[in-house]
Amino acid sequence: MKKTFPLHEPGRADPRVVEAIKNDVRKYVKRERRKALPEGVDFWDFNCKVGRDQEPPETKLLPEVADAIDAAAAAGGAKVYVEILAAPGHRIPRVAAPPPAATDAPAPSS
Repeated sequence: MKKTFPLHEPGRADPRVVEAIKNDVRKYVKRERRKALPEGVDFWDFNCKVGRDQEPPETKLLPEVADAIDAAAAAGGAKVYVEILAAPGHRIPRVAAPPPAATDAPAPSS
């Protein structure tokens, strides 16, 4: 999804327009997550960029996209650019932490 959204629409309150943009983003993410995973892929990851008007977009994590849209609206821009691309993700196995080393020193007595 690469799209430029207007932040102001005639006949609609600006906060409702911003909520509609965030709703479109959520619907797109849900739709992409429903797609079948390719062989050897664990999950869908998302590469996200958000920018306002003519500024170059900044790379964001998926949970930060809604806040970036709010920030663009608060800055008074006329438009916000949102780019979200699905990418295959691979889980990294957790490494088990070694057990704490036992000390041979006697415990201090009171």
